[in-house]
Amino acid sequence: MEISIKANHFEMAEKLEAFTNKKIEKLARRFDNMTDIEVNYKLVKPETAMNKEAGVKVSVPNQPDVFASKTADTFEEALDLALEAVERQLEKNKAKN
Repeated sequence: MEISIKANHFEMAEKLEAFTNKKIEKLARRFDNMTDIEVNYKLVKPETAMNKEAGVKVSVPNQPDVFASKTADTFEEALDLALEAVERQLEKNKAKN
């Protein structure tokens, strides 16, 4: 599985990268058929509340890509919300097959 983590418009701290990898590993244990995961962090309108966005795209063989993007006060919270949405989509796709 290939993991790509990108930060747009800011410098990502090692702490955020470690948190992201930990969350992705947890997701990978539940859904072992994932091939690629892309996480994009973006600052939306600096210096306002709810300005941190996390987008997660997951590729699974023989299924459409799964994507979710959420905005929150912190990048960690935004990632948690996006991963919850991705998990629901993966569960739905798993049930269909």
